[in-house]
Order: sequence, then structure tokens, then C-alpha cells
Amino acid sequence: MSEFSLRKDERILKRSQFLEITRKGKEFRTGNFIIVVSPNNVGKNRLGITVSRKIGNAVKRNRVKRLIREFFRLNKSQIPCCNDIVFIAKRGAYSLDYFSLHEELKIYLKKD
Repeated sequence: MSEFSLRKDERILKRSQFLEITRKGKEFRTGNFIIVVSPNNVGKNRLGITVSRKIGNAVKRNRVKRLIREFFRLNKSQIPCCNDIVFIAKRGAYSLDYFSLHEELKIYLKKD
């Protein structure tokens, strides 16, 4: 597989995992996101995304998720290794384009 792919084992899918990460992780806040970072023992970074109905309808929520996945996929080599990262979208996240999202998130992922 390509280094720019996003495989299933690089995703956080279970509710119990989300709850554990948000309980134990370190939290960063941006204008449009809450980012929770927690070390893991899997040996790779894993991504979790939470977008509630407060963001908008399914089209808007899915767009936000696509933008976050694309950011993670393209920048995962620059993110410090072995972390679970959960992005929680706030209300204004839908109005972002990819460039704005990239500028907002790149600073916080290097703070680990």
C-alpha cells in the first residue's frame, strides 16, 4: 500500500476506544475543532473523527469528515508516531476549505 493511504487499522471505530482516548488524552482547542491526542501501543498513528448533528445535515457532516481524513492521510508522516488522535468538530467547521483546515490543524498536531 502507498504511504498516503488510510488503512482500516489506522482508524478508531469503536465507541469504547473513543471514550478511553477522550478520558486519558491531552486536549487541544482550535477555532473549529477539539483535538484529543493519547499515546497508544499499536506502533502507528490512528485517527478518530466525531462530527455531531449540530454541524448540519449529513452532507455537511460527511464533508467535514472527508476534509479531516484527507489532512490526516497527507500529513501522517509529519505527525509524531504512536498516537491516537480524535478530531471533534465544532459548529463552524463546515465553512472551512481544505487550505484553511490545514493551516488551523498543522500547528496543534506538532505540539504533542
